[in-house]
Amino acid sequence: MVLSTALVLSACSKPPKQAEVIRPVRAIQLVANNMESVSEFSGEVRARVESRLGFRIGGKIVARKVDIGSAVKRGQILMQLDPQDLQLLQAQSNAGLKAAENNLSMTRAELKRNQELREKKFISQAVLDARQSTFNAAQAGYDQAVAAYKNQSNQTGYTTLTSDLDGVVTGIDAEVGQVVAAGNPVVRVAQLGEKEIVIGIPEDKVEMLRRISDVRVRIWASRQEAIAGKIRELSPIADPVTRTYTAKISIPNAPPEVRLGMTAYVTFTSEASKPMITVPLSALVHDKSATALWVVENGAVKLFPVQVGGPSRNDIVITSGVTVGQTIVTAGVNLLKPGQKVTILGADPIAKEKIVATAVAPVDAERVSPVTSSNPVSGISEASPK
Repeated sequence: MVLSTALVLSACSKPPKQAEVIRPVRAIQLVANNMESVSEFSGEVRARVESRLGFRIGGKIVARKVDIGSAVKRGQILMQLDPQDLQLLQAQSNAGLKAAENNLSMTRAELKRNQELREKKFISQAVLDARQSTFNAAQAGYDQAVAAYKNQSNQTGYTTLTSDLDGVVTGIDAEVGQVVAAGNPVVRVAQLGEKEIVIGIPEDKVEMLRRISDVRVRIWASRQEAIAGKIRELSPIADPVTRTYTAKISIPNAPPEVRLGMTAYVTFTSEASKPMITVPLSALVHDKSATALWVVENGAVKLFPVQVGGPSRNDIVITSGVTVGQTIVTAGVNLLKPGQKVTILGADPIAKEKIVATAVAPVDAERVSPVTSSNPVSGISEASPK
């Protein structure tokens, strides 16, 4: 009988309710700050002045006097063309000059005689005028021959390519035996002195350069601290291949260890045009193809898709999707789901105790005897003895 009564009471009792799990999370309230944006680009060390030298006439290269890396002085011979044909033309123009000079001397003497005869009335004025005209033509022919000779002499001199400045040879684009056209670059010479870094700026970063507050250059192969730089030039048109804008950063105080061709990193620090919201990287959630944040509203979380603007030191800039004053989860984001109840760690001094108390299933009051004492060790209430 007692057993049957116990079974009936057991069947009529309600099953224990399952506790709603409340996740502990860390969170922050969003604020907008006037912040600095830092961007870094890689580039190459180059000389500020680099000349691409070529012959002013075409011809066959017969001598190369320098190699890549050779130090050169202003006026030093770099390459030579075959001068044989030009020397023949120079000799021809020299002969023409002598003929014109002789003709001029003859016409000058004849003009002088005719002037004397005219004074004595032995010839007419028309004859004297004819002799004067002949002399003028001879004078013009002589001037023309002089100019032709000088021009041909210059052409012969152009067979020798010399350096226009003190520097170092950075490239050779033609070799002995090669026939080159006039103006084709054959030797590159970099001027010794100030160096610069050449980098490519993406299209979406060009406007940032207007707000630059600091430029620092770091050489990859050097252990020296970053050195100050300055934007010297920015191309007004994008490169047709890379679609970037070429920028040149001057480094007037570059140490001697900085050599041409080295890899360098240029860091730009710019001020944001308006206050921006930033969040820790740990707060971001990747929901399918979108980026989102968990926003706490009324003790529960809701997923808000956001637009990421880029890095800002150790944080991420958020350009849209959330507003100032909202509370977002920064730790524990991977354990949440939409509508999940949460408690913010650090916001309530007894938050941990609340979580523990909530996690324990409530006890059915009908099955518990009146409490007279508690066991502080086990945490289980003891019924009073009958």
